[in-house]
Amino acid sequence: MVALTDSLEQVLDAETAQALAEAFDLQTVEDLLRHYPSRYASQGRDLAEKEPPEGEHITIIGRVTKADTVRMKSRHGSLLKVVLATEAQTVDVTFFNAQKVSHVIKVGVRAMFSGTVKYFRGKWSLTHPSYLILPEPGESEHGMDGGALKGAGNLAGIARAAHRAGAEVDLAVFERPLIPIYPATRSVESWTIMGAIGAILDQLDQIKDPLPPDIRGEQALIGLDEALHKIHLPDSRDDVGLASSRLRFDEALALQLVLAQRRRDNDARVAPACVPRDDGIAVAFDERLPFELTDGQREVAGEISADLERSRPMSRLLQGEVGSGKTIVALRAMLQVIDAGYQCALLAPTEVLAAQHARSLRAMLGDLASAGQLDASEHATRVSLLTGSMSVPAKRSAMLEIVNGDAGIVIGTHALIQDSVEFFNLGMVVVDEQHRFGVEQRDRLRARAREGITPHLLVMTATPIPRTIAMTVLGDLDVSTLRQLPSGRSPIKSSVVPAGQKPGWVARAWERIREEVADGRQAYVVCSRIGDADTGQDKSAGEKDAPEQNTMAAVDLYERLSTQILPDLSVGLLHGRQPSDEKDMVMGEFNAGAIDVLVCTTVVEVGVDVPNATVMVIVDADRFGVSQLHQLRGRVGRGAHQGLCILITQMSPGSPAYTRLSNVAATNDGFELAQLDLETRREGDILGAAQSGTRTTLRLLSLLAHEDVIASAAEYAGRVVAEDPDLRKHPGLAAMVNSALDTARIDYLEKT
Repeated sequence: MVALTDSLEQVLDAETAQALAEAFDLQTVEDLLRHYPSRYASQGRDLAEKEPPEGEHITIIGRVTKADTVRMKSRHGSLLKVVLATEAQTVDVTFFNAQKVSHVIKVGVRAMFSGTVKYFRGKWSLTHPSYLILPEPGESEHGMDGGALKGAGNLAGIARAAHRAGAEVDLAVFERPLIPIYPATRSVESWTIMGAIGAILDQLDQIKDPLPPDIRGEQALIGLDEALHKIHLPDSRDDVGLASSRLRFDEALALQLVLAQRRRDNDARVAPACVPRDDGIAVAFDERLPFELTDGQREVAGEISADLERSRPMSRLLQGEVGSGKTIVALRAMLQVIDAGYQCALLAPTEVLAAQHARSLRAMLGDLASAGQLDASEHATRVSLLTGSMSVPAKRSAMLEIVNGDAGIVIGTHALIQDSVEFFNLGMVVVDEQHRFGVEQRDRLRARAREGITPHLLVMTATPIPRTIAMTVLGDLDVSTLRQLPSGRSPIKSSVVPAGQKPGWVARAWERIREEVADGRQAYVVCSRIGDADTGQDKSAGEKDAPEQNTMAAVDLYERLSTQILPDLSVGLLHGRQPSDEKDMVMGEFNAGAIDVLVCTTVVEVGVDVPNATVMVIVDADRFGVSQLHQLRGRVGRGAHQGLCILITQMSPGSPAYTRLSNVAATNDGFELAQLDLETRREGDILGAAQSGTRTTLRLLSLLAHEDVIASAAEYAGRVVAEDPDLRKHPGLAAMVNSALDTARIDYLEKT
């Protein structure tokens, strides 16, 4: 018999166990049984999504309705063009070397195909997939012998591998009411996973349920043993629903138990209680404000101020539209902390943004930022900047101001996290565009406080990324939201330009820039990469796997615009590999209006504020994520004039990438776009270090669709942890937590 804790190497052949470990990091029986089917199919039904993502590896079953041999025009040889019919749709399948497959793949046969999705003119297809000809329903009760198998590639190889010592290959699985289809890779097909799970379920010991009977009854849930069998071998859609409900609740409860324990531990930590003063720098600053705060800013400021008064650490997310005034809210909070005798650190993702913050905060504070100077206000503090590319003397000066306490506000990039940086009395950490930093980096900065003190934490974002939304829904962060824009701002207009189909529209985009400059305004042109010498770390997010020759480099486009397309305008270049002083000089000239058009990479993504810039052209816009696009276009329209954003793409209308760009262009609501991002990329690895959404520890739980399940699990977890903080009286629940979270992920959560 087999137990959940058994190693796969003990129960499967060595080759299969190694393949599962390498492809999916599946090490134990429980790991494999928690690798749930991604979908199910019955006889003749589609085994893939209606429009699967490009590049996804899928398996599909259907009947061949058309099989034509077509000669290739550009080289010798022929193709076999196949149309596969399923109940939901028809799928085009193309094979090279038609003479090798045309005698097998004929009209009328029923077959399984497995390959990579590719889109052309808005329709997806499979090119040269592996295949396996299947028997008709009821044609064979026992399957086929190894020699009778007809197919090629991985599918046929896997089926033949199941043939042992002349025995028949059992294809009875295809006679089941529902066929499980698993997340797979090129090296580990769904067939392999299905066979391994079937073999284990035949030998599995009865599983002791970790969930107490009372909560199972309260939530109308089946037992764990029954759920794991039904999720892999269901007899009906009802079986799938019952199993999914149970396993989904387990996921929600495991997360909520850990979060409940974290909240309890956080409440036990000590933070500086920063009670507002009526005679300090915060009041002096408010008296000098040249404008009225919006109602939203006042409300959010009150929430943050109340948190800072308490002696437990604040952990708050400040999310607001681009230009909604998050920086002024954060500054007022920092001044409250300074009045209490503590320092604040503001962590920015780029040197350009860090320098921008330093300039803008000093400008807003005026003589309140000139402590130690003759004309300083009696309440003044000092704003210090620390970045990696600063000269050694400048770094030493900044670090001295930090360690002796002269700097009340310290602004910096990753340089602040270096071991050599010591704070005099750190009381608050503000992280701007928090998705650009790992949790470990934030933790290292918070650890710079004096022993026994945990600084307050405020993280800010204009477009919440999937992980942020996930942690918010799960109750990990208190949330303050700014939706109201300052008066006088006009919504940004956005449009998508399909360069391949409408080259004239691209020319019109450059002409539109010329018109704006003629009216006294300025423009950005954003590229996804710097130049031909780009390495992986120089590329923008979303471009790492892209073929470089299909994208426009900033240095190349700068040359074209300045010498051919817009030679009569002043064109500047800004990217991350320029020296710090050169970047500062370029941004200074653009701020001053000496540069009409700034060709740049994503160094301008956040925080850069040039009110005179009214138009932005984003080249190869499909290379950027939803959040990046929203952040980038937020750089225009920050003054009194209408902002315009033009998204240029080589993708064809109707393709998933083009549809995504159209959705971005259709709304300026950052929260709506965040939900779109979440739906597109899923919730991300909530419990691991990944924040990109490329992988997820949530298998069945959706933070968008199952908030009721999350709420029920949170209520029960709160009751349990209140009575039994360490879960010593609930060993089954403790085991559930450990099965959902490995030690590294628990450590990760503790650092958040």
